[in-house]
Amino acid sequence: MESKESGRNSVNLLKNKYFIAGMIFLLWIMFFDENNLLAHRRNKKRLAALKAQSEYYREKIESDNRKIEELRSGQENLEKYAREQFYMSKPGEDVFIIVED
Repeated sequence: MESKESGRNSVNLLKNKYFIAGMIFLLWIMFFDENNLLAHRRNKKRLAALKAQSEYYREKIESDNRKIEELRSGQENLEKYAREQFYMSKPGEDVFIIVED
């Protein structure tokens, strides 16, 4: 008896226009809408990548700010930076560049 009743309930449920409209609405939202599940997952991955990139650039900015403060702290640090980065030298000095393999 119960199998007949459950069978009737499922048939009645499929004939119910509100249930059908609800199911169509859910399918539309999940797969066909502009903000469907696949787009949501793709956007979450993209957001995670952008957050990681943002953190990298924040660290880079902090490092550069420390370097700028070091360069502003004195003439000796500025000369040291110019010698190391741009191979500059004072008149009469020789610069030797050692390349490590």
